Amino acid sequence: MSEQEVDVVIVGAGPVGLTLANILGVQGVRTLVTDERDAVIDYPRGVGLDDESLRTFQSIGLVERILPHTVPNQILRFYDGKRRLLAEMAPPDARFGWPKRNGFVQPMVDAELLAGLDRFEHVAVSWGHRMESASQSADGVIVHFGAEVPAVRARYLVGCDGGRSATRHLMGVSFDGTTSATRWVVIDLANDPLGHPNSEVGADPQRPYASISIAHGIRRFEFMIHADETDEQAVTPAFVANLLAPFVPYPEQVDVIRQRVYTHHSRIAGAFRNGRMLLAGDAAHLMPVWQGQGYNSGIRDAANLGWKLAAVVNGHADDALLDSYDAERRKHARAMIDLSTMVGRVISPTNRRVAALRDRLIRGASVVPSLKRYVLEMRFKPMPRYEQGAVYHPKPPGPTSPVGTLFIQPRVDTREQTNVLLDDVIGPGFAVLCWNNNPRALLDDDAFGQWKALGATFIAARPLTQLHWAGHDDADVVIVGDRTGALKSWFDVHTESVLVLRPDRCVAGADIAQRAPALSAALADVLHLRQEGGNRASSPVLYVPQSTAESSGTVGRTS
Repeated sequence: MSEQEVDVVIVGAGPVGLTLANILGVQGVRTLVTDERDAVIDYPRGVGLDDESLRTFQSIGLVERILPHTVPNQILRFYDGKRRLLAEMAPPDARFGWPKRNGFVQPMVDAELLAGLDRFEHVAVSWGHRMESASQSADGVIVHFGAEVPAVRARYLVGCDGGRSATRHLMGVSFDGTTSATRWVVIDLANDPLGHPNSEVGADPQRPYASISIAHGIRRFEFMIHADETDEQAVTPAFVANLLAPFVPYPEQVDVIRQRVYTHHSRIAGAFRNGRMLLAGDAAHLMPVWQGQGYNSGIRDAANLGWKLAAVVNGHADDALLDSYDAERRKHARAMIDLSTMVGRVISPTNRRVAALRDRLIRGASVVPSLKRYVLEMRFKPMPRYEQGAVYHPKPPGPTSPVGTLFIQPRVDTREQTNVLLDDVIGPGFAVLCWNNNPRALLDDDAFGQWKALGATFIAARPLTQLHWAGHDDADVVIVGDRTGALKSWFDVHTESVLVLRPDRCVAGADIAQRAPALSAALADVLHLRQEGGNRASSPVLYVPQSTAESSGTVGRTS
């Protein structure tokens, strides 16, 4: 059988693979998603979405489909063994445009990500095919799915195939870290027997637990399993009823969706890239559930990698840009693993003396207003800050330099729209954003032409009072009125007034207005931009195994 050809093969149709496929689909990249399963997993796994993930779903045009399956502004309370409040997390701000904590039903959100691929003629999903092997050369990867299915040639292969990733094994990459000896049983219930929106974690030395309310009448309970209790015992109806009895008045009458025993892993791959093969999501890192960041870290991977793959495949950037994926994501993923592991250790002690000491320390900290806000507002959550990679830091960087961080997303007005989120004005690509200036007037002709060829949006941000002033009108520049004052507040605390935003809304570079041309030139180097612009080759036909498409409802069409 002859080979078929695409730009990117994604192994694994979980949330990370589907999000990455949507990002590539928006950018016109020919993509094939493959999975050995027959359909998207239909039971809850992750239960918490953060603001960064919702912003990514916004960028691919699916957030309005996803929001009905979420519970925004979810409050999480921590209790001691006597059910006395230890701490509470209720972050108030939404500086990235969305609430920081959101409960969600993962199967329904994943289904929306899958359905979103139906928008693209150049993206397809193939169910029921296991990747048997893959070999790479200087110009591509050949992926084999068995004797009955033609091999697929791709420019890149991305493994989003979970903690037991076959892609990672093919890459010969280690998976360093630890697996906890402690086991937990997760119990998902339909027709929530409590019904209230409260979510809590019990740091009870007798048996630590969690009770999480998510959308559509689903509640999750998690309980630690003691050493003398077997996995088989932990999923029996009698054992489950006994676990639920302190919380539910009629534990024998609950509607169980599933129950499953699992352990916590704290692991990270030795490399996220090996030539033309890359890893994302659980294939690249695993972490305990306590900060709800396993799912969200995978979505961050997709957001970081997606625009870079598209830039390379579409001929705008050299392959070297992909090296920045590991450089940028590894440190933050490691920080999330460490935080989740630490929180698990705080919650899980079964020694009563240790638990009592922990409770006293937490209560002591809670009387200090600054420490209480630190927990309440989730300021302890590590935020991405890229010190190297596809970013340009001035030398020496200023103490308040925004480079390498995510830019805010306030609501703004344009001359055509009111009260719109900033990312929806910018669109899916790069942006050159200036405060109180015309970006075209600041950039020289070469710099302006380069960003325009890359598809960048040019934004002139102004006080709302100046929105309709036409003195600096330019057909290539979008005028944005600072509806809430958030943009001026941001620029008030930064000396930089010209920003280049990447498609993932990270600040790639920033400087004062007069140095805009030099900033543009420096960014062309760190982004590995090609001076000649996009020059991708013609597109062969995208292959979808016909039998799979007919039997499994494949999303996507041949192009």
